[in-house]
Amino acid sequence: MEFKKLTDGLSVAGQITISDVQKIKDAGFRAIVCNRPDGEGNDQPTFEEIEQAAVEMGLEARYQPVTSGMVQDEQAEEFGRTLTELPGPVLAYCRSGMRSTTLWSLSHARDMEPAKILAAAKAAGYDMGGVVRRIVNGGKTPTDTGDAKFDVVIVGGGAGGISVASSLKSRMRDIEIAVIDPADIHYYQPGWTMVGAGVFDPATTARTMGSLIPKGVHWIKAAVAAFEPANNAVILDGCRVVKYDRLVVCPGLKLDWHAVDGLVDTLGHHGVTSNYRYDLAPYTWKLVQGLRKGRAVFTQPPMPIKCAGAPQKAMYLSGDHWWREEVLGNIDIQFMNAGGVLFGVKDYVPALMEYVQKYDATLNFFHNLVAIDGPGKTATFEVKAPDEEPRTVQTEFDMIHVCPPQTAPDFIRVSPLADAAGWVDVDQITLRHKSYENIWSLGDVMNAPNAKTAAAARMQAPVVAANVTADILGGSPQGAYNGYGSCPLTVERGKIVLAEFGYGGTILPTLPKWIIDGTKPTRAAWILKEMLLPPVYWGAMLKGREWMAKPEKVTGEGPVSA
Repeated sequence: MEFKKLTDGLSVAGQITISDVQKIKDAGFRAIVCNRPDGEGNDQPTFEEIEQAAVEMGLEARYQPVTSGMVQDEQAEEFGRTLTELPGPVLAYCRSGMRSTTLWSLSHARDMEPAKILAAAKAAGYDMGGVVRRIVNGGKTPTDTGDAKFDVVIVGGGAGGISVASSLKSRMRDIEIAVIDPADIHYYQPGWTMVGAGVFDPATTARTMGSLIPKGVHWIKAAVAAFEPANNAVILDGCRVVKYDRLVVCPGLKLDWHAVDGLVDTLGHHGVTSNYRYDLAPYTWKLVQGLRKGRAVFTQPPMPIKCAGAPQKAMYLSGDHWWREEVLGNIDIQFMNAGGVLFGVKDYVPALMEYVQKYDATLNFFHNLVAIDGPGKTATFEVKAPDEEPRTVQTEFDMIHVCPPQTAPDFIRVSPLADAAGWVDVDQITLRHKSYENIWSLGDVMNAPNAKTAAAARMQAPVVAANVTADILGGSPQGAYNGYGSCPLTVERGKIVLAEFGYGGTILPTLPKWIIDGTKPTRAAWILKEMLLPPVYWGAMLKGREWMAKPEKVTGEGPVSA
């Protein structure tokens, strides 16, 4: 017998025996609920026998039998009431624990987020996909059958989603496409580093979502609650159902601010900032301008994160300002990196190290931010260096730029689309899902081993569009993604180390070396970042104009240049 915990107050189990009751008491349970009807199997004791043993042990017991596969709405409500009446913690059991978990899931559908319910059930080993619509519908059996239906549904209206929609429309004018996204505003997130350095105005990085949805594409302004890939369905909040022939999943990732204790309460105050939020990037610049002496801390969490160079970009641009203001000698710059290297592609490290030395920044590897006390100006780091015992250190700061831990969105992590780590599971060349042939994914949410950058999405969108089009026409995949990603490392105001690379750290420069040598800081790369990339983003990438982003061709040996 195994106790599988759903909450602090409830665990579930498969069929128990009379002799198990002592173990249940010893484990600290105070009540037992039986959800399996008597006589369902020859090997099960009756509830009366279990109840007698429980009473002798000082435990309470309830009998709430449910027929397998036929959990009724009223039964779920009764189960919820029972849990409030019994002393906890409670152990509920049936043949396998599935019915008990289903009852719990439905009973909490009104007071818990669907993703949290699905995550708790999944962690205990139970898949609630069969009742996900009921969970999203507040625990009630849905009656609405008027589902919307499209040729292609795209989940996410960010860089990847809008670009794929535009690229598909440019290939197949009459195709019916829907983009699902609840946001009113679309952000050019690569610009926030420049906002934090006083280079860009925040307003230039934001436009209304409605202004960017391609002509002829439907915009469903709603949040996704769950997926039913076996039924070709996306379940929205409120239990509306959108059906599809083909699905593209690109909602980005989740910035997990709550993963750092105390961070949410102090962001935007007490010298605590982050360029990973639109409203906070201007505060970064305010802090940098105001700091004349003291300690400036810059953090980087464990991978994966979007734009792995962004945390150190903030450090370099801040250091450059202090250098120009001739106060750098009064400022102690500390870079706290949860990883073990400055940058994952070694070819770019020598140029970066020159600026680390110029700004006299101290590199602290294997330091992961776990807590922050804004009023007390103290940050706590967990240090896990190889061959050393884990330890905790505290660092005082006058300003701290935080890069938050990042995960796949909750509704992705608990879905059938996710791999064991929670990311959408795709073939890294075609970006097609490994289990569902009519699903593709791109951008930060999928599990291909590439850098999570907007530049990567720019290359991935044509690949997905080409392969979805080929599939509609009955052909085999046509586009191949080589892992391209780009990270313009802003090492000083006016110069950038333009890192461009693909799978395995292979250097993949877009322009000839005589124009931009990516391994060195150049003015040309800064002009590209400041003046050229924003209009390319708004006017080309999001419009389906695949300038310098034509997908490579799929061959039997892998991708080749088109």
